[in-house]
Amino acid sequence: MTRTLLRTTSTSTTLRLLALMFACVTLSGCAGLLFSGAATGAAVAHDTRTAGTVIEDQAIELKATELIWKDPELNNQSHISTTSYNQIVLITGQTPTEALRQRAQSKIASVAKVRHIHNELIVAAPSSLTTRSGDTVLTAKVKTKMFALKDIDGTRVKVVTENGVVYLMGLLSAPDADLAANAASTVSGVQKVVKLFENSNS
Repeated sequence: MTRTLLRTTSTSTTLRLLALMFACVTLSGCAGLLFSGAATGAAVAHDTRTAGTVIEDQAIELKATELIWKDPELNNQSHISTTSYNQIVLITGQTPTEALRQRAQSKIASVAKVRHIHNELIVAAPSSLTTRSGDTVLTAKVKTKMFALKDIDGTRVKVVTENGVVYLMGLLSAPDADLAANAASTVSGVQKVVKLFENSNS
C-alpha cells in the first residue's frame, strides 16, 4: 500500500475493497491472484478470527498509518508501525519525545473498533534502514520457526520485530503461547520475546 493510496482512499472505500478481496480469497479461482505461496493461503484458512474481524484489522492498520502520516511532526521525526490483531493494536518504533509517543497513541486510540493498545514505542531516534532490514529477516526466521512447530498451528501466530525485539500476537491457549514464545527465543538474533497473545480458552 503506497502513501498516495492511503491519502486519497476513504475509509469506506478501503473497507469495501478489503471485503471484496477477502471474498475473492474464499473462492478457489481467485486465491492465486491475491496470494503467492501456500503458507500465506494456509494462514488465511486457519485464522481463528472471523472474516469481519480480519477486514476490520486491516482497516484499523490503514487508518492508523494515515493518521500518523497526516501529523507532520510524527511523520517526519518518527518511525512508527502499527499492527492490529483481533482489534488489539501494537505500536512499535521510535519517536524523539514522550509527548510524541503519547500523541501517537492518542491518535490511534481514536480509530473505530480499536479495543486495546500496546504502546511499545521507545523515545529514541528512528532506527536505520539497515536495522529495519535486519528486523524483516528476523521476522521471516521466526515465522519459519513457528511453521515448523508440530504441537501448535504456527500460522496463527502474528510476528512483529522491532530492533531485535520480537512481539507475538494471536489467539492461543496459555500453554501454546508459552511454546511459541520459547521457540521464538531460540532463533539467532532475537534479543527479546514479548508475548501479546489473547487466551483462546482452548
